[in-house]
Amino acid sequence: MLGATPTLRTAAIGCRLQPALFTPCTYPTTNPSLRRNQSTCTNTTTSTPRRRVQLPKRNVTFKPTSATARHASTATSPHSSTATSSDASAQSTDHLDWNTFFKLRKTRRWYQLGSSVGTGLGGFVGGAQVLTMSDMDALVSQIPLDPFITLGLITFTCGGVGWLVGPIIGTGVFNWRNRKFRSQMDEKEKEFYRRIKEHRVDPSASSMANPVPDYYGEKISSVAGYRQWLKDQRAFNKKRTTYISY
Repeated sequence: MLGATPTLRTAAIGCRLQPALFTPCTYPTTNPSLRRNQSTCTNTTTSTPRRRVQLPKRNVTFKPTSATARHASTATSPHSSTATSSDASAQSTDHLDWNTFFKLRKTRRWYQLGSSVGTGLGGFVGGAQVLTMSDMDALVSQIPLDPFITLGLITFTCGGVGWLVGPIIGTGVFNWRNRKFRSQMDEKEKEFYRRIKEHRVDPSASSMANPVPDYYGEKISSVAGYRQWLKDQRAFNKKRTTYISY
């Protein structure tokens, strides 16, 4: 009977030795309302973005180095470079150098020569027409020459007057066409004749073997021609001193 039915003591021992009785029991020690507040705070912090605090800007200036300053000084805009090139070209075209002066001087001679030919022929033809259309018997009778010779002399005199008036007209036309160089040509002309007067030789010492080389400098048509003229003047003086020493 004792082996068939368990006693109260064995039952109590079996209940005491169950594994569930040895597991620890945990109890919440925090307040539920506090936990709820913490969860809402975390949700709001994660949902809303963080604010960025803007720092005051600092005005930082960098001083250019020598290379940078050099590039900045040499770099120019296309408009300024075009303006400077146009000014330089305008100055170069308006400035009268010596070679251009001699070319214009030669052109002026051609103007004078052409106008002299034209006015000479015009004076000759005009004089002949005046003599044929007017009565010149009173004038011809006062000259003790043949009437044909007298009429011929009067006609050639009219042509000569036209030839002398030609350079004046040619110079006026040339000055009108080259009026932008008028003042510069006058200055160059004075300087040129001053140099000619200073460096030309004494014509009193000339001879058949040693003639004066271009006393007025009329054959000078370039800077190279002027240098050659100076050489000719020195050669003349050298010959003159050589002949005097002998």
